[in-house]
Amino acid sequence: MTNILIIGNGIAGSTAARYIRKNSDYEITMISGETEYPFSRTALMYIYMGHIKFVHTKLYEDWFWQKNRINIVKAWVKKINTEDKSILLDNGQRLNYDKLIIATGSKSNKFGWPGQDLNGVQGLYHLQDLENMEAATKTGINKAVIVGGGLIGIEMAEMFHSRHIPVTLLVREDSFWNIVLPKEESAMINQHILANGIDLRLREELLEIKGNDGQVKSIVCKNSGEEINCEFVGLTVGVSPNIECIKDSGITSNRGIIADEYLETSSKDVYAIGDCVELSHPNIGRKPIEAVWYTGRMMGKTVAQTICDKPTKYEPGIWFNSAKFFDIEYQVYGDIPAKTPEHITSLYWQHPTENKAIRINFDTASGAVTGFNLMGIRYRHAVCEKWIADKSNIETVIENLSLANFDPEFFEEYESAFVNMYNQKNGKSLKLKSKRKLSLVENFLFG
Repeated sequence: MTNILIIGNGIAGSTAARYIRKNSDYEITMISGETEYPFSRTALMYIYMGHIKFVHTKLYEDWFWQKNRINIVKAWVKKINTEDKSILLDNGQRLNYDKLIIATGSKSNKFGWPGQDLNGVQGLYHLQDLENMEAATKTGINKAVIVGGGLIGIEMAEMFHSRHIPVTLLVREDSFWNIVLPKEESAMINQHILANGIDLRLREELLEIKGNDGQVKSIVCKNSGEEINCEFVGLTVGVSPNIECIKDSGITSNRGIIADEYLETSSKDVYAIGDCVELSHPNIGRKPIEAVWYTGRMMGKTVAQTICDKPTKYEPGIWFNSAKFFDIEYQVYGDIPAKTPEHITSLYWQHPTENKAIRINFDTASGAVTGFNLMGIRYRHAVCEKWIADKSNIETVIENLSLANFDPEFFEEYESAFVNMYNQKNGKSLKLKSKRKLSLVENFLFG
């Protein structure tokens, strides 16, 4: 019987396991040293904040894996031998495979700062990171410093804020996450961070971390030279592929494990999926490495098809992502670059007093919609994706914008304000169609 080994039980690895089982009777073994059973990594912050317990983050009940004949091994992989098709675990056990899937995820970046290995200095990616953060909190944190202005950094800031621990956030750029967000949205998040009592330091970097008896005691700012006393330093300057296990295996890598359009590596019968992958030929407009939950899930489903004798190319589709900045929900569909290209027109509406905004980009020449950015307002994924895929004209989209709104019925809607803004700027008299939303959506998607 074909023997499948999967290294990693995150969303990519666990999805691959489930879909291989759906389509085959292969022997499947899923290996992870982080946890015995798969869990939702994106929920780590809510455990610390007291909203849920770890058991509530598990993707399925523990019995699910045994019932579906998916073997679980809790161990770290020390070495992969592609010549004899085996892997060596840290407990000394050796397992053989017919096909191997590597889904080892990411690791938090470190850039060689003095003191970066002191106790109380860490990132936030693995369950062990959360456990260390909890242990440090119980020991006593009077002040935390977070280095980095991305999604993980603001999550960590919110976590400490929920426990009334003062936080200083160092952001190298002149506005929060402005390598991704357009300037207006970035400015909104700056103000929201400050409104939540976070000490936001823009245009500031980390110079060094000082310690005492192996424990962090302060950091020194690079630009101002200020020394800030603290008992915890969060290093949230991005993540990179976790590929230690392929060392000396002969599997080709760069920043990540190089994989082709079928997610196969340079070694026969070895595949890589999720955050650890660097695609050799990414789709136009997509990056070689995309450490995003939904891409990992899609890769898991794709590689399962290939392994089950239905070779399938990985097609990520139209880009989307979502996050939350304290109380502001964020969604992006399609292409919304931080700086608008010359051939693109960007329509932006922002509420005068609330943290809500709508941005729609379209091709200036053709009028085809290319992307949506939502702040504090939720739009339907399927609707936005269809408009982008169909290259729908901007005015058609604007007139039917209520189709996209996903907020509850009793929430105020802002599409009419967006339409009015467009009309005023362009001397138009477009009207928002006002049929019942549910019927419209049903006709739009299934009619």
